[in-house]
Amino acid sequence: MAGDPSIDQELGWEELRKEARKIEGDLDVKLSSYAKLGARFSQGGYVDSSGPGSPTLGSSRSWKSMEMEIQSLLEKLLDVNDSMSRCAASAAPTTSVTQKLARHRDILHEFTQEFRRIKGNITSMKEHAELLTSVRDDISEYKASGSLSPQKQLLRERAAIHGNIAHMDDVISQAQTTRAALGSQRALFGDVQGKVKQLGDKFPIVRGLIGSIRRKKSRDTLILSAVIAACTLFLIIYWLSK
Repeated sequence: MAGDPSIDQELGWEELRKEARKIEGDLDVKLSSYAKLGARFSQGGYVDSSGPGSPTLGSSRSWKSMEMEIQSLLEKLLDVNDSMSRCAASAAPTTSVTQKLARHRDILHEFTQEFRRIKGNITSMKEHAELLTSVRDDISEYKASGSLSPQKQLLRERAAIHGNIAHMDDVISQAQTTRAALGSQRALFGDVQGKVKQLGDKFPIVRGLIGSIRRKKSRDTLILSAVIAACTLFLIIYWLSK
């Protein structure tokens, strides 16, 4: 004997809700660890080790792998929410089901926003740390260059000059390309203007009609102005004669 479809749908809904709650719990734990990771990074930059059992920032693999895990869980939760929506749509939706589905969607949105915020903070701090490292390397290289021979220093300066010249050539080339593009646009606009003028010459009736409309509009404006002026004058005369 076949089972009741409504019972099957209810069981499917409950299984999906159970899976969604499990993923939400996992995401809560992962995001909490990820937030602690970002807090340690913002306080002390890269660290090679932390307490036992806690994620490290010394290797970029640690927080990258955590990002991938959280991203995977968010995608799974999105798929489960979509399945729950289809399951709810296939049955007669009730207020309780609609509210529960909306709550799961809100939780997914909150987790996604929190993940993006923490990821943005960590990325910003990482770029800041890399910039500081680059500055330190440049300072060390500059100090070390004092011990180089004059010939090597000249070669280094020559290479730097060649690099600057190449960069200037790129800038000039881009400027020339932009100028050519603007010239072609100007020619295109001129062509369009010429075609519009040709159309106006080919259709004198249209031009005459437009002129008639303008003249009629001007005449109506003059008549209306005269009426308003006359009414104003009559009001002044009436007021003075009282």
